[in-house]
Amino acid sequence: MIYRRTYNTYTRLLLVIGAVCILFLLNGCRRELPVLESEKEYITYPTETRRVKGLFLLNEGNMGSNKCTIDYFNIREGYYLRNIYPERNPEIVKELGDVGNDLQIHDGKLYAVINCSNFVEVMDVRTARHLGSISIPNCRYITFSGDKAYVSSYAGPVQIDPNARPGKVVEIDTETLQITREVTVGYQPEEMVATGGRLYVANSGGYRFPDYDRTVSVIDLDSFQVVDTIDVAINLHRMELDRYGRIYVSSRGDYYGTGADVFVIDSRTGTVTGNLEISANEMYLCGDSIYLTGSGWSYTTQSNRATYAIYDTKQGRIVSDNFITDGTDQEIKLPYGVAVNPETKEIYISDATDYVTPGYLYCFTPDGKMKWKVRTGDIPGHFAFTDEDFY
Repeated sequence: MIYRRTYNTYTRLLLVIGAVCILFLLNGCRRELPVLESEKEYITYPTETRRVKGLFLLNEGNMGSNKCTIDYFNIREGYYLRNIYPERNPEIVKELGDVGNDLQIHDGKLYAVINCSNFVEVMDVRTARHLGSISIPNCRYITFSGDKAYVSSYAGPVQIDPNARPGKVVEIDTETLQITREVTVGYQPEEMVATGGRLYVANSGGYRFPDYDRTVSVIDLDSFQVVDTIDVAINLHRMELDRYGRIYVSSRGDYYGTGADVFVIDSRTGTVTGNLEISANEMYLCGDSIYLTGSGWSYTTQSNRATYAIYDTKQGRIVSDNFITDGTDQEIKLPYGVAVNPETKEIYISDATDYVTPGYLYCFTPDGKMKWKVRTGDIPGHFAFTDEDFY
């Protein structure tokens, strides 16, 4: 009997020790799950800057392929990091998801709008670590006013549909990351700007081809109701607000007989005051200059026409019809995104190449000479400068 008790006690002890070892092994394995590390490449000499420290670049990725990625360029040290999100967030299984559509920084947070995955990803701007996400169907763009974020949404499935429902704008509390209010706007809303207690929303109607929308919805931010609708032009897209209260909104036209253009709205009167007579897929405001780029496609000519122009908002005229002055614009296959460093005035152009393979980021001096280029993810298109250190 004494032997049997000793044997049973010893057996139980071995089982407990074995179980503990297995748990340690499992936890060890969990900790040792492979982490996809970002790629680091030194591309230029360090640059002394007072404020701007880095640049985030959102690569859209091909629709349906779950290939949206974020890159980071350290301006002060001259190196480029490709695909930083998986390394910083190994526990997020599907990573960023399907089609990145916008990237903005507000109050220490980095916001990425992931269109076809139907959510806004929120990260710490210093680490790119996941802080939370907000589910919004077919979300498109994001802007901010005070402690609120505003996201445009097609509010329906990703598909061409002549009976597609109107879109909406969703208000988010930036502290809690909770949706607080929603309001219906025009069809397939795109970019927005906020000024004077109002939010201006460019409606495209892109799903309802050939019956495009042609309006800008004006939302009163106190009541969160549409208080005005401004008739502008068909298939509206980009928006910029200058310091004089003028809103610039791009029209993509219909890709056939109606060409693309940029229209000017006086926000004080809510009226269209003119147009620039230039096509632009992208616009970026820096000081009094709007940098306009594009590769406007025409089904009539079966070709793209590249645009690299600068419009002076103070003078009210185009001051450059090609801000790339050394001929290297011929290297760029499909100009897709544009950004300008507010401190150094260096110009960044992203090239989507063929939409299915990695693109490139080009950096130009303020006078239009190429400094360097670097490989990016697929379809690089959206930029956000940061004055925070990135760890």
